[in-house]
Amino acid sequence: MNDSKLFVFLICLLAQVFPLLLRSSPQVIGMPSVILEPSDQVNSFESVPDLEKSMYMAIDGYPCVRLLNLSGEIGCSNPGRANIVAPVTRFKTENKLAEPSALLVSMDQFEDLFARHVILSLLSIDADFSRHVVGVLVESSSQLQNGLKGFSPDKKFPQAEFAPYQSGKFEWNPTGSGLMWKAYNFPVFLLSNSSTLALQEIALRNEKRKKSSTVDVADFDLVMQTTKSGTRDSESCLREQTCLPLGGYSVWSALPPIIVSSSKKAKPVILTVASMDAASLFRDISIGADSPISGLISLLAVVDALSRVDGLGDLDKQLVFAVFTGEAWGYLGSRRFLLELDQHSDAVSGLDLALIETVLEIGSVGKGFTQDDNAFFAHSTTESATNGTLSALKDALGSLKTQSIKISRASKLNPGLPPSSLMSFLKKVVKMPQYSFINDNIFSLCLP
Repeated sequence: MNDSKLFVFLICLLAQVFPLLLRSSPQVIGMPSVILEPSDQVNSFESVPDLEKSMYMAIDGYPCVRLLNLSGEIGCSNPGRANIVAPVTRFKTENKLAEPSALLVSMDQFEDLFARHVILSLLSIDADFSRHVVGVLVESSSQLQNGLKGFSPDKKFPQAEFAPYQSGKFEWNPTGSGLMWKAYNFPVFLLSNSSTLALQEIALRNEKRKKSSTVDVADFDLVMQTTKSGTRDSESCLREQTCLPLGGYSVWSALPPIIVSSSKKAKPVILTVASMDAASLFRDISIGADSPISGLISLLAVVDALSRVDGLGDLDKQLVFAVFTGEAWGYLGSRRFLLELDQHSDAVSGLDLALIETVLEIGSVGKGFTQDDNAFFAHSTTESATNGTLSALKDALGSLKTQSIKISRASKLNPGLPPSSLMSFLKKVVKMPQYSFINDNIFSLCLP
């Protein structure tokens, strides 16, 4: 090796050390990068950033994040590891890991790796495998959404502990694996399309260089150490001020507006609700567009249409609309809404729980237009309520003059209403007629 090549090689080695010392606090969620091996070609560098660009390839992706509750943690993290640098290795079920590795997996392999609990069983049986998995990189593709059909990281009965009936073994979400409710001691990223291609090439190069001393590696320096070491539950995390609480602001409105100072007798209320957010394994890419958020979009369309109608004040009922936040996490929004009603707080001024006659929830309706199945199902708490709801829905459907959309009664074999905000209302007011309108006879959460 001549002097110029030796000089460049030494500079590269030094640059691998100093950026690690100069990077941001590990409490910031970052993206993984790939450290490239030194090339035999001599390049000129005019600045340290130029040198770093020649050594590091930024990898775009979407992280599986760490979440804490009172009893512990779920999601992905990197406990006790200040920095992870490991070769990128394509995962094969039959392979043994002889060294710390960042596993590159396809979406199909991801289901095998997690949903079928392959990696979990290996982690409990094979100590070497457990010790050597330092990160998982999930490939993306243009067929990503097709690959996710029938895959759900939620439980088979989401939030069963809040159900007002004893049917915890009923599978509202048959494809549910419960993956997002488990803790993983390694970072997991869903890659972008461009990063997938780059890492596939790198993994192939590494596979060909098994006997070589130089390999391309993934650097997880900034990733997943999102809270201070020792904060293993939400109480300690909030006390240390190293995390933020879930949830936000729920919103409600009325048509026509409720005039608190009016001397007129208050009308019975028809309350229509939807969820504002959703839970998923990769929250930055999956916002629940075809699940809870589709209900929100439908609700907004209804409000927009009704706002253009004259004479709403002459109706016998008061129309109220509410959008709840944090419903995927213990029905935070709806439970808080009911608490505010109990306390007669200013946040719900003009509303009275005793006046709420009916609650209608618009749930997951988006999949009916993405999976060639335009069938919608009405779930309700009473038989008479179902008949009335179906009659009204079919009258509305008739005005569309289309045969492609079907509305049906939910199966009588269902134990009750599906997992929804209505669970909160059922525990509060049992006899109140309540409806859930979704495009599943049972229920499913097909989210990445």
